[in-house]
Amino acid sequence: MNTKNLIPFVAAMVLTAGVLTGCQAATGTALATPGASASATPGSNSVLPVASNPISNTSTAPGLSIASAAVEDLVDPATGKAMDDRLQITLTNSTSTPLTNVEIYYQMTDVTTQQSEGYYMALDDVTIPAQDETTVYFDNGTEPGHFPENTFSLYRTSTNQVDFVIQASADGVQVATANASKGAGTDEQPD
Repeated sequence: MNTKNLIPFVAAMVLTAGVLTGCQAATGTALATPGASASATPGSNSVLPVASNPISNTSTAPGLSIASAAVEDLVDPATGKAMDDRLQITLTNSTSTPLTNVEIYYQMTDVTTQQSEGYYMALDDVTIPAQDETTVYFDNGTEPGHFPENTFSLYRTSTNQVDFVIQASADGVQVATANASKGAGTDEQPD
């Protein structure tokens, strides 16, 4: 057997095995499973749909509310200036203690096709101060309070109206809900 011909063949096989192993590892870690808890820190860059809402909070104590939820025609609460479209949620804590272990689940539905997608995120770095509010953004931003979004979601790709049902959860208080809606159209101009 000619070793000159065998070396490129073996090298190609090793590279192919490495690529296949790498693809398998990436696929295995990126898939969301029902009930799986995904967590994110600001600026992380992956989010995939989940099959069902994994929030299991059964508290009935008041204290958490969603002061506002919007996906278009946004205004920065700090500056009052217009912002590009994204999911923006302002969470209010009416208790006397900070709220931690904040989770967000949102389901978006194309009102024309009835296609739906749900997304879940544990906001590990978010604490809502007592008697205060915190705004979080799903826009792939890297600043504190900004979290990943799926740029291939119905929100970004559908030309139809897309309605959102949003749930927020934190330890010791009942789940808060809100709705938001994106009008028909896509590829809107920056605000």
